[in-house]
Amino acid sequence: MDLEVLRLFNGSESLFLDGIMKTLTSGFTWIPLYIALIGLVIKSNDTMRQIMIVIGCAALCVIITATVNELIIKPAIGRLRPGSDPLIKYTIDVVDGLRDSKHYSFFSSHACNTFGIALFISLVVRSKLLTTTMILWSLLNCYTRMYLGLHYPVDILCGICFGATIAVCSYLLYCKLSPKTHFISSKYTKTGYSYKNIDIVMLVMMLTIMYAVLKALIIH
Repeated sequence: MDLEVLRLFNGSESLFLDGIMKTLTSGFTWIPLYIALIGLVIKSNDTMRQIMIVIGCAALCVIITATVNELIIKPAIGRLRPGSDPLIKYTIDVVDGLRDSKHYSFFSSHACNTFGIALFISLVVRSKLLTTTMILWSLLNCYTRMYLGLHYPVDILCGICFGATIAVCSYLLYCKLSPKTHFISSKYTKTGYSYKNIDIVMLVMMLTIMYAVLKALIIH
């Protein structure tokens, strides 16, 4: 069943779409977004202590999800990626021979890392626009992994659940360490994050996706 669902999301006949997915799945593509999020935190917190608490808890979320998955869960389960499993790999669409046989499939680090950071940031900032955008960003990353034949749907779902769990734990730690604030303003979220600074994150997100599209157009 997992394989059959994967086939619904895996690959296409479009070289243009192949190019977009290959670009969007790369962690390097999203470096400007990470910088924008750090900038949002720095600009919206008054003291270095508050800044370090947010960044530290966010980093802890990513470190835990990545470490536990890569060092414990993936080796213990040992599930081959769809595109590198000798039984089915030639029935799976891959892009530019991208099979990644050096790493296991269950569960998806992309899913747990992106959803973990998306949920943590959403809980801290409390902006409906940012929350929607960050969740969609994570789901887009998840989709690219299935499109490229690197993960099964169950890998994605379990990664999302694990990332969400660690994100909530990191947020609870943040709440214990950080003083509570409540803003009532049309310019700030209730936790004190400026909507203008949030708009910058939205702009960076949009420009990054445009970059992926333009790169696919030029190459393909």
